[in-house]
Amino acid sequence: MRLLITGVGGFAGSHLAEALLSASPDAEVWGCDLIGQRRPYHPSALHVLSADLRDPAATRRLVLECRPDQIYHLAGQASAGESWSNPWQTFETNLRGQVNLLEAVLAGPSAPRILVVSSSEIYGRGPQPGQPISETFPLCPENPYAVSKAAQDLLAQQYYISRHLAIVRVRPFNHIGPRQNRRFVVPAFASQIAAIEAGRQPPVVRVGNLSARRDITDVRDIVQAYRLAIEIGQPGEAYNLGSGSSHSMQDLLTAMLGFARVPISVEIDPQRLRPVDAPDIVCDVSKFRAATGWAPRIPIDQSLRDVLYYERSLVE
Repeated sequence: MRLLITGVGGFAGSHLAEALLSASPDAEVWGCDLIGQRRPYHPSALHVLSADLRDPAATRRLVLECRPDQIYHLAGQASAGESWSNPWQTFETNLRGQVNLLEAVLAGPSAPRILVVSSSEIYGRGPQPGQPISETFPLCPENPYAVSKAAQDLLAQQYYISRHLAIVRVRPFNHIGPRQNRRFVVPAFASQIAAIEAGRQPPVVRVGNLSARRDITDVRDIVQAYRLAIEIGQPGEAYNLGSGSSHSMQDLLTAMLGFARVPISVEIDPQRLRPVDAPDIVCDVSKFRAATGWAPRIPIDQSLRDVLYYERSLVE
């Protein structure tokens, strides 16, 4: 069995590599990103390649070299906040990269099963604040990143229908864990707390909107769902991935400040506020749970502690 992860240098990609090698020690696991360098946290058994998926020829060479039986397509621009400042780069990276990958598969020697990772952002605010969002809810993206992910989702379905590729789509809700980029809220909290504890900044955490509530799952649970989705999921179907409950940013911050080693105050930073921010997002995960039996196992407090431990390791 040969498995390919695009975006293996990223947050979820690195955890997925660990999960796949643990679950399938006899498999060949290949990973690609733009740089193509082994990260300190990459397993030694991972084969790492460089490929810019925006380049059709480079993407074809990647697929021909790996000859994958399964492709986990995680590569892309993953920040909603960044997409506001550079929407075209977001569209080009996310859409061109996926089109090139699917076309390379069509031209290649094998017919792999493919997982396309979309996002809960494609739903926008959802039906009503706090009402669980199912896969049948209309797509209503509210930022450029979400538009790009909705297009990826629809492209995946189009290639399944018209080109008969065995594509499964997943729509993960928010997930956190060690190695997440500090552009995202939980590592942003943790990195500031770690810097304060180390005496590298004043004892103030600067934050955005703390009233927003999000469905949050540990990334190590999410990548297990990815593995089940590509193995058990039905091609042509889309599956939500999440916990089924929401947490406010205030609750997360309060918990993390409770783990801090020194007293810390909080200030609102207007530059951290989004132009559009849905009040309460909750995942209806019943479809995927019924198909696979998957449920998150790691409690939120453990996830928060692990993120803080990771950020401390970067400054100590």
